[in-house]
Amino acid sequence: MKPQIRVRVTQVRSSIDCPARQKATLRALGLRRRMHSVEKTVDLAILGMLRQVSHLVKIERVA
Repeated sequence: MKPQIRVRVTQVRSSIDCPARQKATLRALGLRRRMHSVEKTVDLAILGMLRQVSHLVKIERVA
């Protein structure tokens, strides 16, 4: 079995004035406000979500 890759996702920009789809994506990732962080296990669905909101978040690999 492949090792699970974990990432820490931090919202660094506000979702004000963003399209509703991007706001919904942030909520689906579990991000509630600026500077809020969550840890996620990477899979294809999460990668797609991160790509949609890459300009609003910072992504760091967790050791």
